Amino acid sequence: MFPEFEVIPAVDIEDGEAVQLVGGRRGTERTYGEPVAAAREHLIDLDGAFEGTRPNAEAIEEIVEATDVTVQLGGGIRTAAEATRLLERGVDRVILGTAAVENPGIVREVSNRFPGRVVVALDAKGGEVVVSGWTEGTGLDPATAAERYADLGAGAILFTDVDVEGSLEGVRTEQVSRVTSAVKLPVIATGGVASIADMVALREAGAAAVVVGSALYEGAFTLAEARGEL
Repeated sequence: MFPEFEVIPAVDIEDGEAVQLVGGRRGTERTYGEPVAAAREHLIDLDGAFEGTRPNAEAIEEIVEATDVTVQLGGGIRTAAEATRLLERGVDRVILGTAAVENPGIVREVSNRFPGRVVVALDAKGGEVVVSGWTEGTGLDPATAAERYADLGAGAILFTDVDVEGSLEGVRTEQVSRVTSAVKLPVIATGGVASIADMVALREAGAAAVVVGSALYEGAFTLAEARGEL
């Protein structure tokens, strides 16, 4: 999936606009305008993540139609039927978080039909996997959970360090290293990236790719600079 280390720009959508949350908390949003203009590759429907529905579906489908890059989409995808519909409509990879925790079999069901195109999101807060827009604890250890979803056929793991997400305070590599050591799947890391050095640290911790949001929006570096350095 990632033959070389990849830098993936994030577009998180709330109320139809591109935003970035700090620490995964509603009410901390920084708004960056119309999402089609911002869109690159990694789309998260925050309203869908928090509410379990997909009110931004129309805006997201517009993005998929308007761009010719690889798109991975998450947030509010709760059923195999919905994941299948999105993959059939042009989304390259779907991200399953809450649905994967509540019904692990969904990972195997979708992966059997679309091998390598299911990414399981493991969002960690205080060392525990959280779901429903980072609001509910599960008691699951991220590394142990990663092993479970590898066995169920996931194509990759998306690991988010929610405690530093959107903070621009730098990354923490300890849990990333635990997850990457637990599985042979590609691990996409995100949370806290403030510099190109942070992305180098995640690569050294075993990540196959990194998702970057706030640092790009705030102009800490450009996508071209990041990809050129890495």
